[in-house]
Amino acid sequence: MDTVPAKTIITKNKDTSWFGSDYNMNLYRGCSHGCIYCDSRSSCYHVEDFDHVRVKENALMTVRDELRRKVKKGVIGSGAMCDSYNPFEKTELVTRHSLELIDAFGFGISMLTKSDLILRDVDIYLSIKEHSPVLAMMTITTADDDLCGKIEPAVTPSSGRFAAIRRMSDAGLYTGVVMTPLLPFLEDNEENILEMVRRTKDSGARFLYGIMGVTIRDGQREYFYEGLEKGFPGLNLPARYGKTYGNRYYCQSPGARKLWSVFEEACIKNGLLYRMEDIIHDYKKEYQYTQLTFDFG
Repeated sequence: MDTVPAKTIITKNKDTSWFGSDYNMNLYRGCSHGCIYCDSRSSCYHVEDFDHVRVKENALMTVRDELRRKVKKGVIGSGAMCDSYNPFEKTELVTRHSLELIDAFGFGISMLTKSDLILRDVDIYLSIKEHSPVLAMMTITTADDDLCGKIEPAVTPSSGRFAAIRRMSDAGLYTGVVMTPLLPFLEDNEENILEMVRRTKDSGARFLYGIMGVTIRDGQREYFYEGLEKGFPGLNLPARYGKTYGNRYYCQSPGARKLWSVFEEACIKNGLLYRMEDIIHDYKKEYQYTQLTFDFG
């Protein structure tokens, strides 16, 4: 496959609020999943020909050298800009070998994907878990496979992702579902939210993190509107989005307040975490250093 130059692959996060990741790792550039809402298509990221996946040059050597130089251990997040388990990973094994390096150097991992290819590497995640936090997550925005096929045409169907979560949970990994975005006029209804909660609970996941809307920026907006027109002809969704949101960045569901109440109540009822700070604390708590105190009274 094609390569792209890269000076660095693992960068330190200034803000660790996104699932508690201390570092960020992007091994590939671009993505072939075809999700119509993907924020990584936005012009501000300057990723040309986004659907064409390229691996970063000398990726494994770069990852090895960067891990070796880092003084502070921490959790490395992957999957925010592009999916580490794109179809090419099946043969390239760049993600798998990078996980082996992360394990060898004593770091943790927070992996977000839409592919059940992650199941191939459960053995390495379990090895990392012996010394550092491991968070295995699936992005799932709808429980409906038919709707999934229209908005995420080249990913593992929603049912397959829930099944993958079940297998990882059964293996002993800390798992969760990320319900972002929630597309207004398509997914923002009580039926979908309640079914997402039910399926998440049944999969053995520990949390369901979601937002009640979608972000839209220049570059991404055009692709999103084209996808809406193609997948849902006759509904005139681009015009509806334009009338409702204009060029707004965050497009919150018109029923966001009520939907959040339904979501929150259902998560609490089903014993699922849903607030970011609680999720971070929970998956890291077994690895926190606690100073011993002695009572000499």
